[in-house]
Amino acid sequence: MRVPAPVGALASNVEVTANTVRRGDIIQVGGRACRVGNLFQLPNGAKQLLFESGELLTIHTRTRLAAVRMTRRR
Repeated sequence: MRVPAPVGALASNVEVTANTVRRGDIIQVGGRACRVGNLFQLPNGAKQLLFESGELLTIHTRTRLAAVRMTRRR
């Protein structure tokens, strides 16, 4: 999946956990880039990520993933 970068945005590589993941983060899962569309809080600090493509991924508090985060330049 190709995700075009918005004009005036800067992409940065970040490590995300259940506490730091945000909507819009792009996470590579199984060789596919998936953009986080929504987040759901689960018991014990876990989160369920709903990607824009419809897939779900559940991560717990110790899960660490590499992601790309788009930030706006000022």
